[in-house]
Amino acid sequence: MKKSNTANTMLSSLPTSPTMSTQSLAGSKISLNSSTKSNRSSLPHASIKSNKIDHEIETILEKAKFYTSVCLGTTAILSVFTFLFLIPFVVDPAISTIIADYDPVPVTCIVIDHVYAEGIKNCTWSSCREGCTSSPNKCHQLYVNYTRIPFTDWEKNPRDLASVVWDVSYTKFLINSEGCGYPPTTNCSVFARQYGYSHIGEPFPCFYSRAYPEVVIGRYSWENNLYHLILSLIIPTVLFAISIGVLSYWYCPCCDNACSRSSRVYAEKFPTKEEKLLCHSDEEDEMEY
Repeated sequence: MKKSNTANTMLSSLPTSPTMSTQSLAGSKISLNSSTKSNRSSLPHASIKSNKIDHEIETILEKAKFYTSVCLGTTAILSVFTFLFLIPFVVDPAISTIIADYDPVPVTCIVIDHVYAEGIKNCTWSSCREGCTSSPNKCHQLYVNYTRIPFTDWEKNPRDLASVVWDVSYTKFLINSEGCGYPPTTNCSVFARQYGYSHIGEPFPCFYSRAYPEVVIGRYSWENNLYHLILSLIIPTVLFAISIGVLSYWYCPCCDNACSRSSRVYAEKFPTKEEKLLCHSDEEDEMEY
């Protein structure tokens, strides 16, 4: 009897397994439900954040495209006006200088006459003008004789001016091919003091035109002339072409479709050999029936 009582007490003291299993299952279900609810609640917040980020990126890109388009359009307009401005001031003088074909080796000149005149009627021409678009009211007119003896040879072996046979006598002397310029590179008062007044009769280097021998100038450089001509032609043209090309690619639907169209689109228009064979066999079958 004692043994049975002790056994019963031991069995009563042990926990029952069915109650423990039901409690653990209920707890696991509650944890799973809470985790799924938390995951479901976190998904909308993540999608909202991603949508906001995408929207902000799109707005930034749209703003950047807008301001870039404004800059490109302004660049295209300014390049056109710059090119039109450079035609009379750089392009035309450079082309006329190339046509005149000046001898790059300076020859020997002397000023034989210097006339200072005032008034539009008296200033029919001028050796130097500060500004190439307006007619001068005051002018310096210099006349020179020149010989084709290089000035470097003249310096090494000076000649007697009375015994020199001049190739061209009493011809107009210009500061450059156009006879004009703009400050500070062109100062007519300094030019007149350098070659006229007390310097009359002194030999100095000058450049004559091989196409027009009566044209003589004081400043000439083939490299600078070609350099300025190339820059004035290339820079505005390249800027205009790049600006218009980018704007056309962005805003012209025809250009966009042409660029995005692949070679497969054109290849799909024509049937392959297998398709031709299948069509031919189908036609033969139809003929048999």
